[in-house]
Amino acid sequence: MRPRREALNMKLDTCIRNKIKGVIYGQAIGDALGLGTEFMSKAEVRTKYPDGLTNYDQIFQDKHRSRWKKGSWTDDTDQFLCILNSINDNGNINLLDTAKRFHDWYLNNPMGIGRTTLSVLSMPQYTLYPQKAAELVWKLKKKKVAPNGGVMRTSIVGVWNFWDQESVLINSSQICGLTHHDQRCMDSCKVVGYLVSSELNKKPVEQNRLQKFISKQDLRVQEYFAAPFTRDISALHLDNNKDMGYTLKTLSAGLWAYYHAGSFEDGIMQIIHEGGDADTNGCVVGSLLGVKYGFSSIPESWVDGLGSKEVLEKKYKKLIEVMEVSNGESNI
Repeated sequence: MRPRREALNMKLDTCIRNKIKGVIYGQAIGDALGLGTEFMSKAEVRTKYPDGLTNYDQIFQDKHRSRWKKGSWTDDTDQFLCILNSINDNGNINLLDTAKRFHDWYLNNPMGIGRTTLSVLSMPQYTLYPQKAAELVWKLKKKKVAPNGGVMRTSIVGVWNFWDQESVLINSSQICGLTHHDQRCMDSCKVVGYLVSSELNKKPVEQNRLQKFISKQDLRVQEYFAAPFTRDISALHLDNNKDMGYTLKTLSAGLWAYYHAGSFEDGIMQIIHEGGDADTNGCVVGSLLGVKYGFSSIPESWVDGLGSKEVLEKKYKKLIEVMEVSNGESNI
């Protein structure tokens, strides 16, 4: 683990604060709005929301969605907050502490938990050997399963030590590995961490630069994104039942929005109206657009309608405190 950053005497400027807040709120808002179309086909979305889904109050109350209050986030952001809480309390990335927080959350019978995450967290002695538990579950599933349960929660890892991208990539991979052992899952998390940290370093990632980064990842990741990124969102087939929960499918939603959405609102609206694993896609898209355009770009009604926005605000402020040194001299 790399040394902590107190020696930098760092103060975060207003722009970076705005971007960090955008990551946190963007994650939760994409999740809460995406729940409205989760597991629906694109045709079903049009039927349920003929005028479009634009706020939490419109969310269709079937058996699945009625388990959450309107404006609530799901298991995706719960796990994101497990990571954030660990960072805030430890002042660093602590893998075993993060794993324990995942496990404590699981013991409270959370709604919507994914099958792979459930299998891993229910393994005996998970909190002592989380990576081994994840590897064992992966092997039991014949090394073929690469779901999106890691990438949905990982954007906050790109915030911590964002100026040190090597550290970000290591942390992104290792935190993913607490529940998801497949290299495609880890590499998906690395891509998100790379984009988030690059934005915080005020170095937006052009497509050719991202392609170069992806070329260093698992061959299956390279092949998935070998074709030029299309502007036609329907070409992603996000509502395809066979692979809507695939980590690279969700990553493709995030990349599409990062490169083609004209604003935070535009990206979220287009992604959730494609259906599929819309809350998870919304998390990744919300975080990436939140860091790209900043918290100030998010519609006020989406912020105000969140059921627990005061929780996010408190955690955001604590994170800024932890990341800064109060008597800092240099500005980033």
